[in-house]
Amino acid sequence: MFREISVWKHVDGASAARYRCFQCVNTGVYAVQSVDFYRLPIDEKQLAHFDRQFVELLVESSPLARCEWFETIEEAISCHEANFS
Repeated sequence: MFREISVWKHVDGASAARYRCFQCVNTGVYAVQSVDFYRLPIDEKQLAHFDRQFVELLVESSPLARCEWFETIEEAISCHEANFS
């Protein structure tokens, strides 16, 4: 089982990023499943797409098998940023 955690980052005056994270309920470790980038003006279809994509990925494969897990959420986000920068 997993706890969903959203962590927001202000990027600039027109955009923000939301890190879609999980915490494993059994072990307490953290992982980033994905990052969604929002830009002004906000598009309602884009919001729905991000939510659908998040759930589809979770249903298709367990985060335990495809994510890197860390003791802190900060470590998980830092690793994700390093891997995708």
